[in-house]
Amino acid sequence: MKLPNPRFFTSYSKTPHSLSSLNPFKFSPLSANPNFCRRNLKQGPLRFRHSCYSFFFSRSASVKATMCASPPFVHVKDQIDLTAKEKQIFDRLLEVIRHFNLQTQLRVAGGWVRDKLLGKECYDIDIALDNMLGREFCEKVNEYLSSTGEEVQGIGVIQCNPDQSKHLETARMRLFDIWIDFVNLRAEDYSENSRIPTMRFGTAEEDAYRRDLTINSLFYNINSSSVEDFTKRGIADLKSGKIVTPLPPKQTFLDDPLRVLRAIRFGARFGFELNGELKIAAADNDVRAAIADKISRERIGHEIDLMISGNQPVKAITYIAELQLFWAVFSLPRGTEPSPPEGCERLCVAYMDSAWRLLQLVGSSIFTDDQQRLCLYAALLLPFRNNVYKDKKGKKIPVVSDIFRTSLKLKTSDAENVMNMHLAAEKFLSLIPLIISKESLQVLEVDWRKETIDVPVASKLRILTGLVLRDIKEFWRAALVLSLLLFPEDIGSSKKLSIEDKKLQEKRELFNRVENAILEMGLEKVWEFKPLVNGKEIMSILQLKSGGPIVREWQQKLLEWQLAHPSGSAEECIDWMKEAQSKRARIE
Repeated sequence: MKLPNPRFFTSYSKTPHSLSSLNPFKFSPLSANPNFCRRNLKQGPLRFRHSCYSFFFSRSASVKATMCASPPFVHVKDQIDLTAKEKQIFDRLLEVIRHFNLQTQLRVAGGWVRDKLLGKECYDIDIALDNMLGREFCEKVNEYLSSTGEEVQGIGVIQCNPDQSKHLETARMRLFDIWIDFVNLRAEDYSENSRIPTMRFGTAEEDAYRRDLTINSLFYNINSSSVEDFTKRGIADLKSGKIVTPLPPKQTFLDDPLRVLRAIRFGARFGFELNGELKIAAADNDVRAAIADKISRERIGHEIDLMISGNQPVKAITYIAELQLFWAVFSLPRGTEPSPPEGCERLCVAYMDSAWRLLQLVGSSIFTDDQQRLCLYAALLLPFRNNVYKDKKGKKIPVVSDIFRTSLKLKTSDAENVMNMHLAAEKFLSLIPLIISKESLQVLEVDWRKETIDVPVASKLRILTGLVLRDIKEFWRAALVLSLLLFPEDIGSSKKLSIEDKKLQEKRELFNRVENAILEMGLEKVWEFKPLVNGKEIMSILQLKSGGPIVREWQQKLLEWQLAHPSGSAEECIDWMKEAQSKRARIE
């Protein structure tokens, strides 16, 4: 068998001897340095001081022995069964081959093959071509469509970007309402002084060895309708549930450091075991530095978002923490104040783990996918909710916002929703004891709202709760989950950094009590309520010619009145306003 680059195997033969004595996973696996981020990734090896870390992860109900779990038994099909749509697409591609008498071999690569062998449906079809560029083949497809009188399709081309480890030009077009990616088989040649490879057409075997993982190196040959396993272990690793790189892992990760995060994501998603050599390479200082320096933050953010949105988000982030990659991914800005405590990454994962378990108990069906995703982000970043840094103009910026905007390059709206959930969770902390109280409340005071209109205590509670829900809107249940990580006691104050199952059940019951109380108050979708009196009417009553602070002040007061009097009419609201204004004028 011809191997694509012998130099990889020369270095590989040395790996077991040179790294076995330095295996960081014989110790507590987390970094003790929360400031381990982009600015100091190239410093020396980390020191492991947290003896309770492994205890926390072994105690967690959703993440048990992630680094040493036995690989699962995986049922792998003997052949790939095509859907009617897939057969239609592949037949069309073969028609193009025959029409132009091309000698091209068409192979579906990567994830589609893996998922089909696992009996899962997949609509992400990537076609690898052995003798032409993807763009050239797409043009042939359009020529064929034109010759048969069918509508030609638009072709999108994603250019290569070697500086960010995007080495291939990819063409995309739509066939039978499915987007298909086309790319040429490739081989990579490296010079001694550069990590950016020179690309050339390669064989299917060379291409397979350059894939990120063996389970993603499989091909489905459309011409012969057969599965091809050129690494000779892709199917075996799939069956045994192992995450392995085709070539030595450190060099594979240095070539494209994003492969580390992909290995973690697939390991968590399928419950597969990360290979020992792979874990050692992933925790290597050079690899961590390459993640920060060589990969665009957009690509990192996309992988993290797929993990958080996946079926095992806590397991994925736990891998990132155990492999000492947390601060390379969630890098903090310089000058973060206050400085995060030592071992803060453990607390981040602990909050996320507890939130995930509580979401499952409460019933994830009551949350949209986006609410659950952002709730998990909010839990993960809960330790940073009060941290800030100063920008170049000296303005204080929330660290959570910077993590979303700079470290992960995710949507600004995601950052805003997470920060709003943090604020709402803090407000819920003062409201929960009042909402669930069985005694008649005599006094109601909260730090975040010193003054409201003068109404009975029960009505004031409805006002305050309604204001929180109007601010956070449909994310209020997610914010309530967050608040229960801090109430009645903050899990961060526990040495175990974990909620026991009994305590978690109590928190679920508490969630249900608060939720039911809010619904009984009639506050569901309170953010959609329209004001009984609008701004123009306020200006008319006050005989003002223009709006301003006075109108905004009365809008707020009238909102509070409306929350306190859910059955009140517009006339009653106006009467109250006139009376209140009259009293105010007499006092002044």
